[in-house]
Amino acid sequence: MLITRQPALRKFWYAVMPAAMLAADRPQAFTLLGEKIVLWRDADGVPAVAQDRCCHRTAQLSKGYVENGNIVCGYHGWQYDCSGTCVKIPQFTNEKIPPGARVMAYRIAERYGYLWVALDEPLAPIPELAEDGDPAYRRIDQFYEEWNCGALRFIENTFDFAHQAYVHKAMHGLNDRPQPPLGKVTRHEHGLVMHITQPVRNPDAGKAHIGIASDETVRTVVMDWYMPCARRMHITYPTGLVQSIISAATPIDDTRTMVVQWSYRNDTEEQVPAATINAFDRKILDEDKDILAFVDDDLPLDTRMNLEQHMASDQPGIFIRRALMEVLARHGEQEVMRTATLQDARRAAA
Repeated sequence: MLITRQPALRKFWYAVMPAAMLAADRPQAFTLLGEKIVLWRDADGVPAVAQDRCCHRTAQLSKGYVENGNIVCGYHGWQYDCSGTCVKIPQFTNEKIPPGARVMAYRIAERYGYLWVALDEPLAPIPELAEDGDPAYRRIDQFYEEWNCGALRFIENTFDFAHQAYVHKAMHGLNDRPQPPLGKVTRHEHGLVMHITQPVRNPDAGKAHIGIASDETVRTVVMDWYMPCARRMHITYPTGLVQSIISAATPIDDTRTMVVQWSYRNDTEEQVPAATINAFDRKILDEDKDILAFVDDDLPLDTRMNLEQHMASDQPGIFIRRALMEVLARHGEQEVMRTATLQDARRAAA
């Protein structure tokens, strides 16, 4: 599926950048689902977002500046408020600003230290994370970086426990036991939840990371998928240590993804410094990044096309694909893929 070609997927919240990146006086550009957008803060510090394209001569508003809470085009000085309405044209004296002088504004929210944007009326809320604000947990900001892979490939990979024996064999994967445990998968209104118990290697770096001295341990995992591109991996170790990893795969376009990740832990900085945690998780993430760069970003949702073969441990990925197919169907859409691939598959299936 080409994610930018499915209008229904504009109807969800996506984490686009850390809130700290958005200063009071400087706009920031981002591309979400192929749409160029600009973010800024109004006079009260409230975030705003709009199409990054002045309605006068199409200059990018992100190349301008913020004045009195309005975004000012750096080309001719036209100003827009948070609703996208042009409120000042410096070249006008007594003329009335035409009603068509406006840009598209979008929905924006600040949550968990990040700015979330929806390009259309959202079908689901921003995920509720019970750990956030719980005094038993600390929040650790981890990674914000662009990957050369499709957003749905990233998300499906996080639910794929079969790859760990190979991709992560240098870290926690058990290469001598390639058969992954099969989890219990349950659908819910806005995604799915999977429960799984997983034995893992515990290398020296892992011993410092989780405070367990043995060379192998077991982790109990609850995986939540929040449609379409976010997940929560809630890990409990035998010692009672909990790390809950939140990953948002924000689609820049069909081939590029902004990976946003932060964690919650029920220990303290004195027990395990955040730098130690991030160093370990950095290695895991780099291993995924290296392999996903060579996986076709055009993930086929319709398994009837037989474009990819599957095995038992792919069950969560099949759930994800079917759930997204249902969203498209409810909105009268067909899956859009690269034309030749889809036509060939439909001919083969006929």
